[in-house]
Amino acid sequence: MGSSITRIFLVRHGATVLTAEDRFAGSIDVPLADVGREQARRLAERLRTERIAAVYASPLGRAVETASIVAAPHGLDVQTDAALREISHGRWEEMTRQEVEARFADEAAAWDADPYTFAPLGGETGLDVTARALPAVLDLVRRHEGQTILIVSHKATIRLLLSSLLGFDPRRYRDNLDQSPAALNIVDFRGPTRARLTLFNDTSHYDLTPDTPRARLSPAWCRQDEGPDGTPCELWRQDDNVNRALVRTLATRAEAEARLQEFKSRHHKQTYWIAPAADEPPTSSL
Repeated sequence: MGSSITRIFLVRHGATVLTAEDRFAGSIDVPLADVGREQARRLAERLRTERIAAVYASPLGRAVETASIVAAPHGLDVQTDAALREISHGRWEEMTRQEVEARFADEAAAWDADPYTFAPLGGETGLDVTARALPAVLDLVRRHEGQTILIVSHKATIRLLLSSLLGFDPRRYRDNLDQSPAALNIVDFRGPTRARLTLFNDTSHYDLTPDTPRARLSPAWCRQDEGPDGTPCELWRQDDNVNRALVRTLATRAEAEARLQEFKSRHHKQTYWIAPAADEPPTSSL
């Protein structure tokens, strides 16, 4: 890679204590869960031999801790920048999607239609986030020309950055782009005006096959019979010999997500995924 190319490892923080509950947690400071720390440790091992010149992060604790874990093998301090923080959801913070839809139906509908220019009361639009985060990233590109740096940020912020850098319609960022916990994205720059996405949403350091992104995105990816909560779900497993088995049926999506993270952290060589519960579940399960 030529000296004039700047490489950014753009990373989402690891899973938090609220990840499985599918709650809005943008501006609030939610700590990493143990599984999130393990995801970060595995990413740190993956990037151990890379020549990283500097590490930057959102000032929120989950991003700083993730960045600190990944930076440790390189002996680098984490520099925080408030421009990299997550989108604020205003009065929706800490509420589940179902609670928001029940209490603020008009806001939820307007946000689903265009999250780039609409924000809930007290919150930020996607445009607001882009206006603060994009200049900050481009400034880092200028300051670190020809180097590799690590930036740890958040799901919405990263998706909005990539939408802008790659020329996607930012109104569709929730439909078109996903970001798993501790996912690695690599963006190469030749100057601040030319960006190329080299790697996207990669979690192979802890999960070779990401889950189907239903509830994590917009309602277009979550049918009525696949609701984020209140609907029975099945947790399935596939081993190295491609043998598939039903692990168990759980009462809600949130419970299934929580068990999914638990099994992935303990049995990382096997693949787990969630599916809507069948009308007649298989008679045998583990």
